[in-house]
Amino acid sequence: MATKKSEPLRILVADDSKVSRQLALNLLKDLHHEVVVAATGQQAVKAVQEQRFDLVLMDMQMPELDGVEATAKIRDHEKTAGSHVPIIAVTGEWNKEDRERYLAAGMDDYISKPIEPKELLRVLKKFA
Repeated sequence: MATKKSEPLRILVADDSKVSRQLALNLLKDLHHEVVVAATGQQAVKAVQEQRFDLVLMDMQMPELDGVEATAKIRDHEKTAGSHVPIIAVTGEWNKEDRERYLAAGMDDYISKPIEPKELLRVLKKFA
């Protein structure tokens, strides 16, 4: 995946699927970004509360907290922290209603699974 040289981003990949996490990890590391992974929504919330990220790729269906619930908790935390991290919904199935629901829930954008390199680059450029 060729891209212009840019500053590496610190990205949280929140997904309960090992295969999806590994795919995202490989794509992002090829672009020289720093990646932290979380396997549950609760782990994602904790990571964002304790660390700084430039972007979060959030799976919609995870154990403990789904992507919408985890995003709500992150957005609540940001109100007191005075920060905002772009959260990108990552889902295997979506339609116009889902897109609206994700954006209303506080997510900044969405991409579908399996993650396509071109879509990932679009999101990275948009929020970098």
